[in-house]
Amino acid sequence: MDSYTLYLALYLVGFAALHSILASLPVKSIARKRFGSRVDPWYPVFFSAMAAVTLLPLVALIIYRPGRLLYILPSPWIWIFFALQLLIGLASLRAFLDAPHRFLIRAQLAGPGSPQGFALGIKGIYCWIRDPFLLSGFLLLWLTPFMTENMLPVYLLATVYLFLGSLHWESRLAHQFGEEYAAYKKEVRRMIPGRRWRGCRGPGGSELN
Repeated sequence: MDSYTLYLALYLVGFAALHSILASLPVKSIARKRFGSRVDPWYPVFFSAMAAVTLLPLVALIIYRPGRLLYILPSPWIWIFFALQLLIGLASLRAFLDAPHRFLIRAQLAGPGSPQGFALGIKGIYCWIRDPFLLSGFLLLWLTPFMTENMLPVYLLATVYLFLGSLHWESRLAHQFGEEYAAYKKEVRRMIPGRRWRGCRGPGGSELN
């Protein structure tokens, strides 16, 4: 591993640290105390924008100096894999639409049964998989139809970060929804879609407690 690859890895670690801090409940609590309830719809936008802005330099650095090509898929497979990545990226938006209440700060800060919280309300893609973002993240990374020396360590670190992030996110959901989520967790897999959960609800399954 040369120094440039090390710089890329350190940048990704810094990105992960900033991303984790902004996603933490203490920071969200401070934001809600400072800006009140109006922060609820805007914090996810700010969080996503910050992630995009801080990730772009890493992408630019890899493009500027990708390193030795390790492999590249021949045509038409390269275009098929690009198309799959696009479809998976669009499909992952469904996870937001099926559980928007999970991303509201007031709901995340509230415990189970709190008047500020929401019911678990499992519906849509969450009926088959607990963490669709983990699956889509893995697929978006590893369906890349080419790989270089400088991309590989970044992809490996990103894979570890996605998995650790999933563990952290799920511990927060367990706090947010209590026993209801524990029962759901026992029957539905984290990343590999399985049979439809028996407690799955139709449209409107995210009402207030």
